[in-house]
Amino acid sequence: MAEAGHNSGNRLTVRLHPVDNVVTARADMLAGTSVDEEGAYTIDPIPSGHKIATRRIAKGEPVRKYDQIIGFATEDIAPGNHVHIHNVEVRDFDRDYAFCKDARATEFFAEEDRKTFEGYVRANGRSGTRNYIGVLTSVNCSATAAKYIAASVSDDLLAQYPNVDGVVALSHSTGCGMAGAGEGYANLQRVLWGFAQHPNFAGIVMVGLGCEVNQIDFLLEAYGLERGPRFQTMTLQDNGGTRKTVERGLGMISDMLPEADTARRQTAPVSEITLALQCGGSDAYSGMTANPALGAAANLLVRHGGTAVLAETPEIYGAEHLLTRRAVSQEVGEKLVERIKWWENYCERNGGEMNNNPSPGNKAGGLTTILEKSLGAAAKGGTTNLCGVYHYGERVDAKGFVFMDSPGYDPCSITGQVASGSNVVTFTTGRGSCYGCKPAPSLKLATNTAMYRRMEEDMDINCGEVLDENLSIDAMGERIFDKILRTASGEQTKSEELGIGDNEFIPWQIGATM
Repeated sequence: MAEAGHNSGNRLTVRLHPVDNVVTARADMLAGTSVDEEGAYTIDPIPSGHKIATRRIAKGEPVRKYDQIIGFATEDIAPGNHVHIHNVEVRDFDRDYAFCKDARATEFFAEEDRKTFEGYVRANGRSGTRNYIGVLTSVNCSATAAKYIAASVSDDLLAQYPNVDGVVALSHSTGCGMAGAGEGYANLQRVLWGFAQHPNFAGIVMVGLGCEVNQIDFLLEAYGLERGPRFQTMTLQDNGGTRKTVERGLGMISDMLPEADTARRQTAPVSEITLALQCGGSDAYSGMTANPALGAAANLLVRHGGTAVLAETPEIYGAEHLLTRRAVSQEVGEKLVERIKWWENYCERNGGEMNNNPSPGNKAGGLTTILEKSLGAAAKGGTTNLCGVYHYGERVDAKGFVFMDSPGYDPCSITGQVASGSNVVTFTTGRGSCYGCKPAPSLKLATNTAMYRRMEEDMDINCGEVLDENLSIDAMGERIFDKILRTASGEQTKSEELGIGDNEFIPWQIGATM
């Protein structure tokens, strides 16, 4: 894939590969504007971020961007025409998965050159980047009680324990009216187990109703969790109602706070960072600036021994062949293809289609099809080997670049990544997603300068400089990597400064609600 920042600073359009038959407008262009060095003039007004044909594309012919197929022309398209949803559609075509063909030995940094960060080293050896206490719910019926418990921890009480980042209630809308087995139940249990054991928590209070399908004792038995000073459980029914549950919960947290406050940051290897790679509110610049730059940062993390977790299966659809080529084994590659086929069947039985994924905001930002969106989104994964493929919320036990199956809905996807062990979140956005994620700090990477300036209070890094300042992808990747290390060491993100992150816990629901 061509590097977008190369010699693009003064041009009106961006060409990503010599064989592409479209370029992307860098600003709103009037009809009759010359398309830089392409020998064409715009026939239509072209919004910023949208595509322009640079040569004739016959009806039925592939539209190519990134040297990949992003769709097929539904009519003859002349040079200078606007290329978008009105004249492009998705069709089936063969993909060459070429398992392991591009897998290469990773060039790890020497031990003496590997970077460190200041984290919370837990008793089990895992390292956290934050030091929260969580109130976790087994079922929606205990959601309000959990929120009341967290709210009852006063600022005056927390002020006595300055090394604790806060108390967060993690409530959700499921846990009952569901099958007590199967994919949906397994998703929820993996998420709850993952959060209960997450290194960014110093302690957990788990609250249930008492009669729900998702029984707390079932979770403890399935995952070998044991109650203790750091992990307490209770139900409203056993306690005698809401008020008594809130009082008891406050007592549990009050007992946890002194021990939680003894935690101190200490030097830990970067190999203890598990990074969630996410994009949302995407636009055409996502695949040119922030996503490949985040991919470069992910490469650095992997070379230091860390783990980078790509997710959002519908948003790699059409680009999965680029990942299977990097798989360390055919088994890993085939596991990814199996997830793609699962999603095709899932959409079919629910009356949907994979190309429904681009949102109205994505389309307004110039993204035409899921194939185009996926090719840009996959760039977040960098270029190192694909070392593992995991189910939603499944504990990631491999180092290197891995993939976790999830929907493209950002809060739901990131919930799974954090459950899998991610202790820092990176989130690229072109339209301007305002997102936070307690207990994991979330860095927002803007794809374009105009949005960054408009929403600077929410954005952490302006990746628009790749185009506007001719900054290389690798240089921006190094800037992102440095910011990840500072964030992991305690530097607050913009979303943390704004207090965002209490309402983004959304486990993926699959199956009938009974």
